[in-house]
Amino acid sequence: MHTTEQTRYSDAELAEFRAIIEAKLATAREQLDFYLQRLAEQTNSEDGKVRGLDDGTSSMTNEDTHNLANRQRKLVQHLENALLRIENKVYGICRVTGKLISKERLRIVPHTTLSIHAKQNR
Repeated sequence: MHTTEQTRYSDAELAEFRAIIEAKLATAREQLDFYLQRLAEQTNSEDGKVRGLDDGTSSMTNEDTHNLANRQRKLVQHLENALLRIENKVYGICRVTGKLISKERLRIVPHTTLSIHAKQNR
């Protein structure tokens, strides 16, 4: 008896991953909004501007928040790209090996495009 290796996840499996990604995306967007609001408040705060001139802590905090916002923006983009891969039914396929990425890995890092094997051999 010949068994063929699964080449893509089923529609039901893709629906499960879509739910995981949409939940993570909602959280990531909330966090990004928080950082952007915080940056706007820091920029508009006279106290922050004066303190920044005195000891540099305000500009350091501002830079940290910028870095967090940029990181969060990238995560949002990666998650949105994962949703596109689900729509195109190519989600969960390793871009190096062409084989399915394990469900366990996808549940932990749902926006990944590399299997553990491919990531370790980079």
